[in-house]
Amino acid sequence: MFEKILIANRGEIACRVARTCRRLSIRAAAIYSEADNGALHTTLCDEAWRLGAAPARESYLRGERILEIARASGAEAIHPGYGFLAENADFAQACADAGLVFIGPPAAAIAAMGSKSAAKRLMGEAGVPLVPGYHGEAQDPDTLAQAARETGYPVLIKPTAGGGGKGMHRVDEADAFADALAAAKREAAASFGDDRMLIEKYLLEPRHIEIQVFADRHGGVVHLFERDCSVQRRYQKVLEEAPAPGVSESLRREMGQAAVQAAQAIGYVGAGTVEFIVEPGGAFYFMEMNTRLQVEHPVTEQVTGLDLVEWQLRVAAGEHLPLVQADLALRGHAFEARVYAEEPRNAFLPAPGRLRHLRTPPAGPHVRIDTGVRAGDTISVHYDPLIAKLIVWDLNRAGALRRLRHALAQFQVTGASTNLEFLQRLAGHPAFAAGELDTGFIVRFRNDLLPPLRRASDRVLALACLAVLLRNDETARRQAAASSDPYSPWHRTDGWVLNDDNHHTLHFHDDHGDIAITAHYRPDHYLLDLPGGTLRARGTLEGGADIRTELDGMQITATVVQRDTELTVLCEGFSHRLLLHDPLTVGMEDEIREGSLKAPMPGTVVQLLVAPGDKVTEGQPLLVLEAMKMEYTIKATTDGIIELIGFKEGDQVQEGAELLAIASK
Repeated sequence: MFEKILIANRGEIACRVARTCRRLSIRAAAIYSEADNGALHTTLCDEAWRLGAAPARESYLRGERILEIARASGAEAIHPGYGFLAENADFAQACADAGLVFIGPPAAAIAAMGSKSAAKRLMGEAGVPLVPGYHGEAQDPDTLAQAARETGYPVLIKPTAGGGGKGMHRVDEADAFADALAAAKREAAASFGDDRMLIEKYLLEPRHIEIQVFADRHGGVVHLFERDCSVQRRYQKVLEEAPAPGVSESLRREMGQAAVQAAQAIGYVGAGTVEFIVEPGGAFYFMEMNTRLQVEHPVTEQVTGLDLVEWQLRVAAGEHLPLVQADLALRGHAFEARVYAEEPRNAFLPAPGRLRHLRTPPAGPHVRIDTGVRAGDTISVHYDPLIAKLIVWDLNRAGALRRLRHALAQFQVTGASTNLEFLQRLAGHPAFAAGELDTGFIVRFRNDLLPPLRRASDRVLALACLAVLLRNDETARRQAAASSDPYSPWHRTDGWVLNDDNHHTLHFHDDHGDIAITAHYRPDHYLLDLPGGTLRARGTLEGGADIRTELDGMQITATVVQRDTELTVLCEGFSHRLLLHDPLTVGMEDEIREGSLKAPMPGTVVQLLVAPGDKVTEGQPLLVLEAMKMEYTIKATTDGIIELIGFKEGDQVQEGAELLAIASK
């Protein structure tokens, strides 16, 4: 076994690998960019080495610099994690040439599967069923357009390299093909440095089921059963489970054997995943092979009782697989929910920001949290917006799903928008509970999963009021104790007014407008005049952001995080953001230029499609913004004339920056 390894990654997966290294008494060296100075993964390792600037191409994609650090640190092997250089055949070969063990498959195996088109041809020769489409070498637009016509719309344009859904575009008609192809090529070039594409028939209502495989250097190959990854947005997985619901033992064996044969065909070593598209009738087609550990590997660990990173280390060190196929068995059911900093109602756009409050469910035998961040850390525009992976396990699917819903309700984040409420609705949806899964699940049930934003409830408003009043009272007591006249009536916070009822009016604002709440002070409680009526309330601060309250006789504990005039109320799984207003400033917000289009997130302007003076129509694409290696098209919200363009191609923009302005015709 190795004495020391270098973890050539960041965030959650670097922390994950570091924990196994610590358990096995293997020293681990971390690497970090400027943006990750002091990040959690650097503190969990025995040492940390600076790579370079924040952008990945200047840090985590600098293979030669990583090799230099590995040599300087005395590491014997490099664990690439997933993403970045994990599936880079040249880097794997460079490790071997430098006398370092690459904890992953041989460079030849990565190369064989690295091109999706080449991989499909190879699997076709091995007799594995393939989705109809074009997997050829010719890449000129006319050839690809003709292939799409011959395949038949709808089709899927996919990069031959990379993964994670980046660069994938569904096209429903020939007129949209050219623009989709151009966007796919730009995204693939930015993410993988390779803009080659393949064309596939877009299958309706398929499931995405993958098989975890493992192989050693001695010819041993096993599969560790399947995971269902059908629930996706933007072709990226958001909730996975193992085993896949509704899969028969015969189909499990058939898919498992096909995956083992795929690994054997390329001389595979280490952890890998063979992904299949499965039609409702049970027919399955090879989609791709990921030559690395997958983000969702924890659900397989939970249902097998194994540590797959330990298996990776042992295989890379030359050991035999710890178990053979006959020794492997499924136990129970597991889910993994990916908690992202993103805006589900805004096409799931990433939402970078500082995590001002982060509280996860208690870990235990049924709940596991894999994360690379702490409260106070920043979700950077430069990397994936993952906050944490929430993994739950129980004896059966119903029990695991119940634990998932409960754990999601306990997960608290403020400072960045998240998909937590979306995940709760997803986990609570009847169709999901029934196992009615396919890759169109989120689109089909979008109205259920993303309902209109609701006005703050009376309970939310009562909790916000109590938090403000209790904190004001605590502050006043401290100030009074420190003053020369602690008994002065001017230190009182009970709404005392000479010759008047003791009361105070609080003004809040949310997405639905302004809300005024009057709090009447009583000796041991408040009477709150809320939109739904008067409510008797009292409470105590529990330290930090927590308050214990009693609302009309019902006791409840909640968390109210306040930063300046912004309050976020978190209770029983819901989160509601409110602004506390000074009465004199209500309705006096900054004016916004008519027709102004602002950046929905930080990013880079990669393409301008219009110029000042151009006439545009509502819905017309105006500008392409790239953030976190994904492209987002800014479209006109009205007919008019381009009055202003605030940036040029290549410029970095911050969230809320004015990109363009449209003047009415």
